[in-house]
Amino acid sequence: MSQALTKSPKHCGNKQGLSIGKLYKKLFLVFSTLSTTILSIILLVWLILHPTKPEFSLKEADIYQLNLSGGHLLNSSVQLTLLSKNPNQKVGIYYDELKVYAAYKGQQITVYTSLPPFYQGHEDSNVLTASLVGTGLPVAPSFGYEVGRDQTAGRLVLNLKVIGRLRWKVGTWVSGKYRVNVDCLAVMAFGPSIPTGPLTSRPMVMRRETQKRDVAIDSFLSSGFNFGKARMDEELLLFCFATLLLCLCLWA
Repeated sequence: MSQALTKSPKHCGNKQGLSIGKLYKKLFLVFSTLSTTILSIILLVWLILHPTKPEFSLKEADIYQLNLSGGHLLNSSVQLTLLSKNPNQKVGIYYDELKVYAAYKGQQITVYTSLPPFYQGHEDSNVLTASLVGTGLPVAPSFGYEVGRDQTAGRLVLNLKVIGRLRWKVGTWVSGKYRVNVDCLAVMAFGPSIPTGPLTSRPMVMRRETQKRDVAIDSFLSSGFNFGKARMDEELLLFCFATLLLCLCLWA
C-alpha cells in the first residue's frame, strides 16, 4: 500500500518566508556594494585631486586714523591690499561671503567689510583691496595706554583678518561650502619721530601654513586657515570601510 506524502501549509509558509528573506538580503547586498563602489570612487578622486589650501599674502596695510573719543570710543580707518593665490593645478576655488576686519591686541577696531564673491582658476592670483573703517566702536579702557606703549616702543602690531566661505571646483563638480579664516599680522613703524601721515606696513610675502591653527611664520607675519570640512576624506574613508564591513557580515 503506497502512501502519499504532502507538505503541510505551515512548512510551505516557512520556506516562502526564507526565500523572501534571502531576496531582501541579496538586494540589500547589491545596493550596499554599489554604494560602497561609488563612494570609493569619489574618495579615490578626492585623494588624487586633494586641494591645497589657498595662499594669502599681505602686500600693504596703511592706518589713516586711529583715535579715541570720549575715552573709550574708537574711530579708525585702515586700507589694505592682499594677494590671494590658488596653488592647485586642477582645482578651482569659488570664494563666497568674504569679510575683512582689523584687530588690535584682540580687540576688533573696524567693522566687517565685505569683499565681492569671485572665482579663482587653476594657479590664478587675485589682488584684493579693502577700506576698513570704524566709527564710535567701544574698546577697553586700556586701549589708549596700549597704543601709547607701542608708540614708545616704535612699532604697532595689527591683525588683518579675512573670514568667509569657499567651494572647490573639480571639472563640473562643485563641493559644499568650507569655512575659511585667514589671519595676517602687520608690524608698522610707529613712534614720536614718525612724520604726520598714515602708518604703513609693507611686509614680506606670507607663506601659507599647513595646520588648522594660526602659526607664526616670522616676527612680521602669520597666517591661519580653519576649514570646517577639512576631514571630509577621512570621514568618507571610514564610511566606506563601515559599509564594506557590513556587506561582508551579511554575505557571511
